[in-house]
Amino acid sequence: MPDLKPNAERKRRPRLPLSGVLLLDKPLGLSSNDALMRAKRLLNAQKAGHTGTLDPLATGLLPLCFGEATKFAQDLLDADKTYLASVRLGRRTATGDAEGEVVSERQVNVGSADVEAILRRFTGVIDQVPPMYSALKRDGKPLYEYARAGQVLEREPRRVTIHQLELTDSQLPQAPTLILRVHCSKGTYVRTLAEDIGEALGCGAHLTGLRRIGVGVLTLDGAVTLEDLEALEEGQRAARLAPLDALLQQLPSLTLSDDLARRFCHGQRLRLDDTTAPSCSPSVVSAEALVRVYGSLDPARTPALLGVAIRSSDGLLVPRRLIAQP
Repeated sequence: MPDLKPNAERKRRPRLPLSGVLLLDKPLGLSSNDALMRAKRLLNAQKAGHTGTLDPLATGLLPLCFGEATKFAQDLLDADKTYLASVRLGRRTATGDAEGEVVSERQVNVGSADVEAILRRFTGVIDQVPPMYSALKRDGKPLYEYARAGQVLEREPRRVTIHQLELTDSQLPQAPTLILRVHCSKGTYVRTLAEDIGEALGCGAHLTGLRRIGVGVLTLDGAVTLEDLEALEEGQRAARLAPLDALLQQLPSLTLSDDLARRFCHGQRLRLDDTTAPSCSPSVVSAEALVRVYGSLDPARTPALLGVAIRSSDGLLVPRRLIAQP
């Protein structure tokens, strides 16, 4: 009989209580959840979550949270995103991307200067009608299910912000292809943006490729692919995790004394003055703000992230999310 002991031992191997952030460069064709499960398995981690989905047809930055970092995933769900989008002018598809069948075709009689002028019209606060091929739900059912059944439902426009919209490459007039850099608020549909730009140009358009290059303050610098992660020795994989506060770098910081750190970790509200928090920026003192809080429960250790809190203008510190302390 074959020796089953190695398989049995692998199944019983306890998961590791890892905490940190993995900057994953998601490949084409893989869902965000599948990418998360593969990374979690490679790291043999106990607890993991992602910070918002990235479509299977999109590649690029997918921050994955492990352990205590999952407490801060919501902050990245609300963060701005930055994409490189490939847009094909002259063709509209049923889905707004390269997966759908072509529903109309028109001549492209525009140049780069025309595109630049139109892009300025889509910069700033705009209204978007969510696409039918989306995961938004109506009566408990995602819109794409209605679309696949041939139904088109009324959708309310949603207000989003396009902070920056830049033409980074154009093959006009030789080929009807544009590369756009899009820095936008959460909830923006880049597919819809590409379609709307095509209509404004009078020729129609669809999205042929999408790569996310930024989420909040995080970028692809230092990101790892699943293949890179798999090629590492098991003990080296955890070293690719960024620290917990990698998700919170946009927040001002505040460092507590040892005594106040202990009270903070017990969820107590603290009354602070300027001498208590020398690393707190002046903007935090003058207005209510979310801050990342550091401290140490052991005087022999370097202060580490304890959690995030609301600091009011009158100096009251209210814990919002706490890191579990060993």
